[in-house]
Amino acid sequence: MTVDRIPVSSGGPEGTNSAYVLPDRGILVDPGPPGEEAWAELCEGLRGAGVALDAIDHVVATHWHADHVGLTTRLAAAADATIHMHERDAPLLADYAAERERRLRRDERTMRSWGVPADLAAAVVDGDEPSPLPDRTPVEAHADGDDIAGATMVHTPGHTAGHLALAVDGHLFVGDTVLPMYTPNVGGSDTRTTDPLASFLDSLDRLDRLEATVHPGHGTTDDLAGRSESIREHHRTRSRRVLDRASRLDRPTPWAIATDLFGEMRGVHAKFGAGEAAAHLGYLEGHGDVERVDEEPLRFESSREPESDPTAFE
Repeated sequence: MTVDRIPVSSGGPEGTNSAYVLPDRGILVDPGPPGEEAWAELCEGLRGAGVALDAIDHVVATHWHADHVGLTTRLAAAADATIHMHERDAPLLADYAAERERRLRRDERTMRSWGVPADLAAAVVDGDEPSPLPDRTPVEAHADGDDIAGATMVHTPGHTAGHLALAVDGHLFVGDTVLPMYTPNVGGSDTRTTDPLASFLDSLDRLDRLEATVHPGHGTTDDLAGRSESIREHHRTRSRRVLDRASRLDRPTPWAIATDLFGEMRGVHAKFGAGEAAAHLGYLEGHGDVERVDEEPLRFESSREPESDPTAFE
């Protein structure tokens, strides 16, 4: 099976976006962020691969973030193709305008529950720029195991609630679950998630068991040998640090732990930092390493001595 990677846009901290065209299946995965430059790069990449727009029948988005779905509607319209997403993430594109408003309210409410100061939480919401997407878009919503032109949907929640990978002929297109040089955020990247770190680690395990060539949503396959284990080690180390702070601070909120770990945060970094701390605290709570002692805002205390290893990774 032919797989052509098309680099699209300069990307963010994760690196250049990777769109993948599978001409034998008429599939394009993660066309990239919105904008004229990204569209020109995608079209040039398709021409270089010898693939006409009307040869694309299926546009698959691994998750709802704008750098992955930003060109889905434009490409689907130009190619007369169907957009496919996991059923948990599909509404955030299918009903974009209404779901964006729900997301912003949910984000602010969740940040406050993490202990983020009201002015910082409001600034995150106020600074959220709408993507140039239609208010509503036809999207075919799928469940785990569904088939698209001989490719299989694999639900890989964690980074988002409806994140997916696409498995076909020994290849795995994994979106942001496994990246070459960057560990994707869990917790702040989708405030709908519950126990996102546990879900993310389970998703890594599931992908590893498939033993396929991994194609990430940013960058290339070149640096991916052993990458899953280095991501797990990153989270082991972070959980140790979170547990240590929970042992030393007085009934800390996720925000208190995040600021102790990461320093001053503003804008979207406040949501990502607090969400990451909350995800680790939730994971540690599930394994008896910390105890929740208050709800509004969330506060925790450690069940273990400072500098001890969490049982969650034993």
